[in-house]
Amino acid sequence: MASQLEAKTKAMKIGERIPNTPEGWPQAKIRSTFVEYFQRHAHTHWPSSSVVPHDDPTLLFANAGMNQYKSIFLGTIDPKTKMASLKRACNSQKCIRAGGKHNDLDDVGKDLYHHTFFEMLGNWSFGDYFKEEAIRMAWECLTVEFQLDPERLYVTYFGGDDLKAPGVPPDEETKRIWLKYVPASRILPFDAGDNFWEMGDVGPCGPCTEIHYDRIGGRDAASLVNMDDPDVLEIWNNVFIQYNRDRHGLKTLPAQHVDTGMGFERLASILQGKMSNYDTDVFTPLFDEIQKVSGQSKPYTGKIGEEDKGTIDMAYRVVADHVRTLSFAIADGAVPDALGRGYVLRRVLRRAVWYGQHFLGAPKGFVFKIVPRLCEVLGDAFPELRRAQSTIMAVLEGEERDFNRTIDKGARFFQKRVSTLGKGEPFPGKDAFHLSGSLGFPLDLTEIMAEEIGLKVDTEGYHAALKEEQDRNAAAVAKRKAARSAGADMTFAAEQTSAIAHLAKTDDAAKYVWNERPDARIVALFVGRGGGPKGDGFVDSVDASCQVAGAVLDATSFYAEMGGQTFDTGTLLIDDASVLQVDDVQVYAGYIVHVGAPSTTLRVGDSVQCAVDYDRRQRVAPNHTMTHVLNFALREVLLGGLEGAKEDHKKTGVDRCVQRGSHVDDERLRFDVAWDAPLTQEQLSQVEKICADIVDNALSVDAVETPLDKAMDVEALRAMKGEAYPDPVRVVAIGGSVQKITSSPSSKDWSSLSVELCGGTHLRNTKDAVGFALLEEQGIAKGVRRLVACTREKAASAHACARDFRERIVAFESMPLDTSEAFAKAEETLKLLKVEVNAAVMPQHQKMFCREALNSHSSGPMKAARKKAEKAQADAASGAFEALASSNTDGAVAARVDFGCDAKLWQKLQKSILAKKAPGGSFLVCSSGSGKVGVYACVAKGHSIDAREWCAAAADAIGGGKGGGKEKAANMVVLGGGDVDAAVAAAQAFAKGKGL
Repeated sequence: MASQLEAKTKAMKIGERIPNTPEGWPQAKIRSTFVEYFQRHAHTHWPSSSVVPHDDPTLLFANAGMNQYKSIFLGTIDPKTKMASLKRACNSQKCIRAGGKHNDLDDVGKDLYHHTFFEMLGNWSFGDYFKEEAIRMAWECLTVEFQLDPERLYVTYFGGDDLKAPGVPPDEETKRIWLKYVPASRILPFDAGDNFWEMGDVGPCGPCTEIHYDRIGGRDAASLVNMDDPDVLEIWNNVFIQYNRDRHGLKTLPAQHVDTGMGFERLASILQGKMSNYDTDVFTPLFDEIQKVSGQSKPYTGKIGEEDKGTIDMAYRVVADHVRTLSFAIADGAVPDALGRGYVLRRVLRRAVWYGQHFLGAPKGFVFKIVPRLCEVLGDAFPELRRAQSTIMAVLEGEERDFNRTIDKGARFFQKRVSTLGKGEPFPGKDAFHLSGSLGFPLDLTEIMAEEIGLKVDTEGYHAALKEEQDRNAAAVAKRKAARSAGADMTFAAEQTSAIAHLAKTDDAAKYVWNERPDARIVALFVGRGGGPKGDGFVDSVDASCQVAGAVLDATSFYAEMGGQTFDTGTLLIDDASVLQVDDVQVYAGYIVHVGAPSTTLRVGDSVQCAVDYDRRQRVAPNHTMTHVLNFALREVLLGGLEGAKEDHKKTGVDRCVQRGSHVDDERLRFDVAWDAPLTQEQLSQVEKICADIVDNALSVDAVETPLDKAMDVEALRAMKGEAYPDPVRVVAIGGSVQKITSSPSSKDWSSLSVELCGGTHLRNTKDAVGFALLEEQGIAKGVRRLVACTREKAASAHACARDFRERIVAFESMPLDTSEAFAKAEETLKLLKVEVNAAVMPQHQKMFCREALNSHSSGPMKAARKKAEKAQADAASGAFEALASSNTDGAVAARVDFGCDAKLWQKLQKSILAKKAPGGSFLVCSSGSGKVGVYACVAKGHSIDAREWCAAAADAIGGGKGGGKEKAANMVVLGGGDVDAAVAAAQAFAKGKGL
């Protein structure tokens, strides 16, 4: 085979070669050449997954080609899905490395090869071919298809590493294979840091072999491999996943896989004859556009470091890279936000804005203007960019506008902190972390601000603060995980599914059968990862001393948690006696694990009966069925139904009002929907009415297993983006026949029905939901709203609460307001109702109505009554002050005048009456109102009394108060009220003691 490749390579050398220019190897040709080569070698072109892994909470973004195949490598993939049938695959995967473990954000722009968004060309084997064929195809693809000079290629392999990979032998097999194609002098061994791949501390792992390319050529560059030399770069990595690591060491996997990745941008730079990724046709059109929209006079010249005067070229690279990242992420459903991946995107945008404005002189609001050119460059390869262009631009424009408002806030914090630093003292790492975490300033922006005034940033302190937060978050996750299963890790990975791979998958067809106790047999018992004699967690028996155990059955009627629906609970029985209390049910690669506390000895091979708690499921099912109904109702109200959704998609290029997640249990249902504004009271009322009408109309619920392709043809279907559906898939139709719907998939008759793909347990008729109440609606992320609802008796209770509350509001609105006592009572009632309405469990639109009614009455009749009462009080107080002034021209008087503890009114009356008509008199006035006593004093010139002490004497007589003032004017308030006459008497006595 090697001789055939050599002959092909020589023929290519003397034949017509494709020039190494952007015209010879445009980016589209590079992609198609790679994919078509592997398709000819029996690989399925499996499209790139979304760069936003909606179904993998462990990832911020897809950061490698293998991400979407993770469940295959872990052995947890649902065997019914189309992906499970893959043997060979290839594609160009969209990737983002910004945030999380793999984070290149702070390096982008500083050199000529780092990116936050990039494409990864890859080919995969899932238990099919292995090292021999993978190496042969990699060599042939590079040297024949892409015509790379074999003399410039160097390869590496795992040479052993007792420290980092103890017990792993050197990969001599790979070395022997490479000797068929490459001289021994260009086959180089490296340690685990470079040539051993691991998914994590435990799990699938294996050696890898890398292919490096020397841009210069005509020399021995072996010593420059893996030395960070920009002219000798790694272009392709072939990972051989042949082991599984656990706490006991390495074990060979029964199914061995190949996972490869080749950086598209690096390959493009080689094929186009460029020394930098940024000089290829992937980036140069963007640089032209950036110069145009920024108004920068200097074009991009590819300089780095000190040669890059004014950091102009670095800014070009930052803006171009970051616009790519932001555009792909937004097109795939993510948005800048304050949490998780949304926060990473916000940092990326702010970095682009800062570099563009600070170094390129770009005006405010420039980033979004680059998007149309990006869509021209990459829109053919990734049509989703074109479809979402207007949405991407709108999101970026709004985010950029918001950031420009906060730049000053970050700069002020920075300057304030700098002003407290001593000479030579670095900017504190914890403050740099605050700027990053709370104000959205990435570390390198803080370093730039510091550098401009001759400071350095304590980056070690920054990373220490970052690690402290990460450790805190990890500890919280571990605590929740341990609490769920008595401290044992009851999850399955590749090691566990491989250990029982000889067993048939659990037959769970009975999960759709109600009120029966089917027989089953225990085929495996699990006590947690790391347990058992082999360390894989499997044992032959458990007993009552075991706090938690997992029973894998050959068949079950229990529903395992999936698709947003909680798991069934119940018991496993032997002779009608409980032997395992089932508190959790999970599925891994088709094996269903029933987790709980055993009450007696259980052995592999025991026959049991599955006793599901059907009373609990009877509360779960209506919540799940009504989640489908809610999804349908939202589209009807927000977009005008199916046809409205189509028109909206044409205008925006994205799917709005689509499901972003859900969770259903026996208490309530939760539904997350893509929508960028709070739902109004009217919209919430309409949504709830549609749902309630569907319950009242007693519609049948039909669920039929259907071929996936046939199901996806249904025009009215609502399917969740990014979800891997099994094939065949269960179609659930509410109010129609699945058979009729799939037979006529384009019929407009189905547009008024809820049709979804779902494997959950549902009602047979919507009337069994009894009722529906939409309890909450709130934003959980930018562009995502969360709705919470309930059914059955909880819905009835919520509606009853609303009716009761509206009756109380009617009674409140009829309360008299004509006397001060009546008004005070109405005010107390209003305060109570406002507190109670917030805590009340009632439909959200009803709660909004009640709040509006209370606010309306407060700002209408009560406000008018309040003004009238205040005027009457002020008039009465004015007369009392006139009398005081007349009775005290040069002495000291203490008296009671009730004017509601209004300090402003005191000042007004004191200045307009007492000071003008009795300037020689000193006065102390006590006023009671709203559960308080106010004490106010003014002292005339020449009187030897301190106003503050005078107020304190009065207040102390009734428990003491708080206040302030000066020698001649002071005030104090006593909370809780008291004997006002006693306070007046004490004040009078105090004045008398001073000779007044």
